[in-house]
Amino acid sequence: MSQSLRHPIILDIARRDGRVSVEELAREMQVSVQTIRRDLHDLADAGQLTRVHGGAVLPSGVANIGYSDRRDLNSAAKSKMAQHCASLIPNGGSVFLNIGTTTEAVARALLQHENLLVVTNNLNVANILAANPACDVVVVGGTLRRSDGGLIGALTMRMIEQFKVDIAVIGCSAVDNKGTMLDYDLAEVGVSQTILRQSRSAILMADASKFQRTAPVCIGSLADVDRVITDQPLSAGLAEYCASVGTVVTVPG
Repeated sequence: MSQSLRHPIILDIARRDGRVSVEELAREMQVSVQTIRRDLHDLADAGQLTRVHGGAVLPSGVANIGYSDRRDLNSAAKSKMAQHCASLIPNGGSVFLNIGTTTEAVARALLQHENLLVVTNNLNVANILAANPACDVVVVGGTLRRSDGGLIGALTMRMIEQFKVDIAVIGCSAVDNKGTMLDYDLAEVGVSQTILRQSRSAILMADASKFQRTAPVCIGSLADVDRVITDQPLSAGLAEYCASVGTVVTVPG
């Protein structure tokens, strides 16, 4: 397979899974690992990938990946994580779901729950849960971000402050090696911080790709959530940090 054919395939896999592995690509394309390393080096030089140990990830920095692409990233893992998250949310409770493709997966996993009050600033979540007649949905106001159906801004934060929910389920764009939750949009970060303050407990949904990216705005620390649900074990350093602050880490089997 020629380089001109390999590069688009590598990028498609990276968009789908969030990262690519040298060994897996070499096996799939039936070329040497040295060839794949050269491909990844070339794609990294072109700004299309970022090299990490054993492979590469989608680049990140001051701009987020497109929403439709994020919805497709690690979709099977997100579904499994969402099912586990939904199992922790009791019938008859109240929950906040914020902006993100993973929280949308949680909404789908809640379609059979009963007597739930769901507060959200995510129009996609509201549309999903409209199919559950046993769930009351409150959409907080604010400025519509058309790219992902999210509501953000000062009005959103003021409306969230009218609630005290049992469980907040949030996502973020990245988590650094110090346990800092990060995002791209300052207005969205303000909303996430308000959600955390107005909840009795909080769950962070973050698949493995979030731990390999970076973003410029700080939401808070993993110490600010009670549980992290992810699809792969954390690094030894992050796992030790979570244990030290009492944050439970769950990797659904």
